[in-house]
Amino acid sequence: MREFLLYSRVGATSPSFRNMIDAGRLDIVHQCAVMALFKSQAHRNDAKFHVILNGPPNPPVHIEIEGNELRDIRIDERSWEGVFRKVLGGKSHPGVTVSKESFQTVVKDANEAGANIFTLNKSGKKISTAELGDRPFFIIGDHVGLPKKDEVFALRYGETLSLGRQKYLAASCIDILNYSLDGLEAGHD
Repeated sequence: MREFLLYSRVGATSPSFRNMIDAGRLDIVHQCAVMALFKSQAHRNDAKFHVILNGPPNPPVHIEIEGNELRDIRIDERSWEGVFRKVLGGKSHPGVTVSKESFQTVVKDANEAGANIFTLNKSGKKISTAELGDRPFFIIGDHVGLPKKDEVFALRYGETLSLGRQKYLAASCIDILNYSLDGLEAGHD
């Protein structure tokens, strides 16, 4: 199992938004969810995507999406906008759960469940030399980045991991991580 946690500083916590960009950049959440949960013409049954939304009006909101249970969704932004409106409005969608858990609670719970926690940072250990284990849990900041206090908290349970000297879009980081994990599973470096 591989898990990805996106920290969204400004993601809307209400279904009352005009569009995904104006909803605290839920478009970034959509892009990350697609990269985490899909491969060509299929779901990733071994992946789980989390996002912590910290925008108005009622933060935090934790959305958890299970790749093996996700149904009735395409990869386009309009479909995801509908799902976000639905679940933020209190309705259900297959494979998606919503709770009021904070970032720190989700990280602590992942640690207690045996996950290997990694916070992405260009000064961290190179991914090519890191021992990712059977249950890697990757923490990624949105376009603003992870707040320092939450990064410090996460590092109590894990370590930093580097994808290189370049800064990448959050969705690109997830794509690179999936590519790396897929190579490891196939026996390639």
